[in-house]
Amino acid sequence: MEKEEIEARAQRAVELFKQGFNCSQAVFASCADLYGIDDEALALRLSASFGGGMGRMRLVCGAASGMFLLAGLHNGSCTPHDNEGKMANYALVQELAGEFKGKYGSLICAELLGLAPKGAVTGYGLPVMGEDPKPAERTPEYYEKRPCPEMIAEAVRIYLGKIKN
Repeated sequence: MEKEEIEARAQRAVELFKQGFNCSQAVFASCADLYGIDDEALALRLSASFGGGMGRMRLVCGAASGMFLLAGLHNGSCTPHDNEGKMANYALVQELAGEFKGKYGSLICAELLGLAPKGAVTGYGLPVMGEDPKPAERTPEYYEKRPCPEMIAEAVRIYLGKIKN
């Protein structure tokens, strides 16, 4: 995939976010057509639950989750005992996660948004950071204070950069 197409998809993801879709939806829907999901509404529904760090619990970043969903379309196993296939998919997810975390210092929404110190949300028994399921109102101030658009665009770049090799 050419650099221009990657950048166009990254910018499409940012546009989706700025229209009001969550981070996961923006990343996933900007690339789902590469895997035959041409129904954008379907792509948006499939990825809807992962926004706000999984249902607004501020756990795994929605942009990262969008990459992981795409990885499943790319090389996810669909055979129960396909350990080789599972391993290949898990390796891709770990590579994507490592690159994203290397750039931003975390995969955790609360940490990326500054709601928790980096490294504070680890292991099992993760604290729920956003128990109120009501999404924040999308205002110009909301977009100004969020690092999400940059992370969304970079998640698309990371993903497409990995799979083109």
